[in-house]
Amino acid sequence: MNKILNYINGSYQEPITGEWLDNYNPSTGEVYSKISKSTSEDVENAYQAAKNAFPAWSNTTIEERSRILLKIADLIEANLDRLAQAEANDNGKPMSLAKAVDIPRASSNFRFFGNAITQFASEAHESVGLNTMNFTLRSPIGVVGCISPWNLPLYLFTWKVAPAIAAGNCVVAKPSEVTPMTAYLLGEILTEAGLPKGVLNIVHGTGPEAGQAIVAHPNIKAISFTGGTKTGEHIARTAAPMFKKLSLELGGKNPNLIFADCDYEKMLAVTVTSSFANQGQICLCGSRIYVEESISEKFKKDFVAKVSALKIGNPFDGDTTIGALVSKEHLEKVESYIEIAKNEGGKVLFGGERVLVKGFENGYYLQPTVIEVKDNNCRVQQEEVFGPVVTIMTFKTEEEALHLANDVKYGLSATVWTNNLNRTMRLSKQLEAGIVWINTWLNRDLRTPFGGMKDSGVGREGGFEALRFFTEPKNVCISYTDLPNNS
Repeated sequence: MNKILNYINGSYQEPITGEWLDNYNPSTGEVYSKISKSTSEDVENAYQAAKNAFPAWSNTTIEERSRILLKIADLIEANLDRLAQAEANDNGKPMSLAKAVDIPRASSNFRFFGNAITQFASEAHESVGLNTMNFTLRSPIGVVGCISPWNLPLYLFTWKVAPAIAAGNCVVAKPSEVTPMTAYLLGEILTEAGLPKGVLNIVHGTGPEAGQAIVAHPNIKAISFTGGTKTGEHIARTAAPMFKKLSLELGGKNPNLIFADCDYEKMLAVTVTSSFANQGQICLCGSRIYVEESISEKFKKDFVAKVSALKIGNPFDGDTTIGALVSKEHLEKVESYIEIAKNEGGKVLFGGERVLVKGFENGYYLQPTVIEVKDNNCRVQQEEVFGPVVTIMTFKTEEEALHLANDVKYGLSATVWTNNLNRTMRLSKQLEAGIVWINTWLNRDLRTPFGGMKDSGVGREGGFEALRFFTEPKNVCISYTDLPNNS
């Protein structure tokens, strides 16, 4: 059985303890590989490799760093089919999605930051008349930790490590133990691209053991984490007293506001996608749908018709739109929220049942689920389900829609469907979200800041925001004198 090894100091290594975790294929429910069960000893080895590599890497020219990152991007593209198949096996998502989105985006992350680092500049401020000049140095931090989630495995892993190494840091990284395969395969690409040994070290294992060892390490100076809010709270409690830099991209419970004056057909098509893409396992999915009362009955009928046409099945079938959920435990969690919603008065308009896929009967398949609710304070409205479950409520006025949208502890993203420019400007300013999409969804420009407010996290990633996070600014102030007047 294939073993997923740690990638430390430029080579694959077994865990020091010799212990392994089972890795399940969600589409079959079967163990298909073994994962290194790393401990603090493996993390320490990775740290030492990163520490030893840092002096040379941090002094490598911008041009050389850029060249290596662009080479990694090229190699990811060249391995598109292999990586997409690995992602579908490991995560349960349709291979067509992995091939169209996940793997191309992983390549784009390296390509973007390989180019961005060549344009990353600091500031200078001349105090005219005072004969002083201030300028800012931006230096790499040192050894940093990157911990990524299971929903977009290579996509979000590279989103963190690419800017970290572009900025001149060395990295100890941990992918989710639920979906480690593509991060494991990335090691081969790093070696082929000529990334120096120790610059990027990949340690596999559980969050409480390997992840905690990274967060608590006294000499890992910054932590970038994407995952659940509860885990983010724990990381903050550990890292904040150690004065580490923190970037926490956490949960979302995102509103989708649909006004009667929208482009209805475009809205309907995109809303199906924003509800159920990747089995609803995207932190940006619009899981709370609010519809203006005058079009609510039409919307419910049309939306359910489109959702019922989605094909649930084997991730490797080309026409599959809904694959398997990532694990048995997660499937059971999502099902529990459907029962909670029913008990709290929610009406299931469609779905909510497990699906048996021929030849994959033990896989973790669930119908996309649409629930009509009347109370914005019910649990399915307030808590992150992170699965193929959306709720629908109606509203009468813009003010009511805004109140409903903001009345949660999360603030990651929001989507608004309207052709009223004044409403667009008002809501864009008033919605409590780090990202607001108007008449679109998941339309990402990698130059823009990404992140949320409230319980959705701390800090921003993307573009120069990521490069700023992974560098330390230092102000240098120089005072100078005029030439003496010899006349």
